[in-house]
Amino acid sequence: MGLEQRLQLRLAQKLVMTPTLQQAIKLLQVSRLELEQALTQEVQTNPLLELVEEQSAEQELVAAQTGEGKGADGEVGSEGVGAVEEGEPAPESYREMELEALFANYLQDSPSVAATWEDEEEAPLANTPAPEQSLFAALTAQLGLLELDEQRRRVCEFIVGNLDSDGYLRTGEAELAEQLGVSAEEVGAALATVQALDPPGIAARSLQECFTLQLERIPTADSPQLLDLAKRIVKEGFDDLLHQRWPRLLKRFDITSDELRAVLDLIRRLDPRPGNQLGPMDTTTVVPDLEVRKVDGEWRVILNDDGLPRLRLSPRYVKLLQERSVDGPTASYLRERMRAALWFLRSVEQRQSTILKVAEALVRRQQQFFEVGVAGLRPLVLRDIADDVGIHESTVSRVVANKFIATPRGVYPLKFFFHSSISHALEGDISSVAVKERIRELIQTEDPEHPLSDARVARQLNRQGIRIARRTVAKYREELGIPSSEQRGRLLK
Repeated sequence: MGLEQRLQLRLAQKLVMTPTLQQAIKLLQVSRLELEQALTQEVQTNPLLELVEEQSAEQELVAAQTGEGKGADGEVGSEGVGAVEEGEPAPESYREMELEALFANYLQDSPSVAATWEDEEEAPLANTPAPEQSLFAALTAQLGLLELDEQRRRVCEFIVGNLDSDGYLRTGEAELAEQLGVSAEEVGAALATVQALDPPGIAARSLQECFTLQLERIPTADSPQLLDLAKRIVKEGFDDLLHQRWPRLLKRFDITSDELRAVLDLIRRLDPRPGNQLGPMDTTTVVPDLEVRKVDGEWRVILNDDGLPRLRLSPRYVKLLQERSVDGPTASYLRERMRAALWFLRSVEQRQSTILKVAEALVRRQQQFFEVGVAGLRPLVLRDIADDVGIHESTVSRVVANKFIATPRGVYPLKFFFHSSISHALEGDISSVAVKERIRELIQTEDPEHPLSDARVARQLNRQGIRIARRTVAKYREELGIPSSEQRGRLLK
């Protein structure tokens, strides 16, 4: 059979991910911080976009007198990321757009001048908060107050540099000695110096050593017998202490239950992570994308765009694009950048409007939560919101990712309002979060001498009309971080 080439025509439907669609999807799922970074980066890469700066009253008066900043109808042009109106159809070409009417806020040719300080005596850095000191810097500063030779100081600083964020030394003494080229005795002496620094328990190699170092620093005048007993239990019976084997501790150290309870109260006041007392904490500041307020008896959703960079098309480049004197390559480049700028502005505007629509539908569905709290949460899945808004479930999933909403009851991620349902005999389906809250309440009000097992909790919930199995109660209890009935019984005893 011979090989031959032939041409065929075939019709087929394909979903093509255009650059515009890819950009819109990418912006839809980013967080507020990532959106701010994307806006700043787009301004830096696209010369036809510029940041909108607030004008002073004098500049606004001059602009009003000269007629700058007004469109064809005399109204001030739109500014910011929402320069394209939501209901306005996207232009097919730039020749069909009235660019001068839409983006006629011309900038002055003179460069912007930075603000000057009227009071020369007050420096700008005077009002700047001092940066938080790191763990290494805080411990090194304490070493600077000690009289140490150069060798000992070098080893101590190396040990401090090997501490983790919790203040523990995870590297062995032999490895440290090999890296420094010193003896193990020198490393041990330097480690003792570092462990004498504040806070107590720093540079410990294990949790047991951390508690021992903290107990050694407690004044003995308060209760010497109790302190000695706590040191013995931590040093000799730490494994039984971790696994809550109270009968073995009572028998091994020949003590009473009251004495063991006093020791446990003392150990609970110790800090298992002493390094967190020094240096900045790894905390993330959450800026909500939306805010819910009650206005005239109705819950309203407000889009929080404060602090976001406001963009607009550069009037100077728009004017340059309209001039006939521009050569072909320059005009082609400007048209390409204009197309990319409009795509980006349209994608940002579509992102904001989609987030607002999804949030409004979510608030309508979960209105009882804002009225009564967690007990008012209703079961909700992505398909419910998708049907209300008229978009696909995957779009809703991208919208709720990395987004937060500020409510009168606190700041919550949008994913918090989506939960599975549990069947209720009287109220229909209720949210799993509400069931978890009822499990927490039952355990908090239980008899300390007779803790509730998972089976008893399930039976009590079934009496209340909640159809739930024992294994589901055990799953929710573990998610809440509540110990089992056996562990709670041993702890209370």
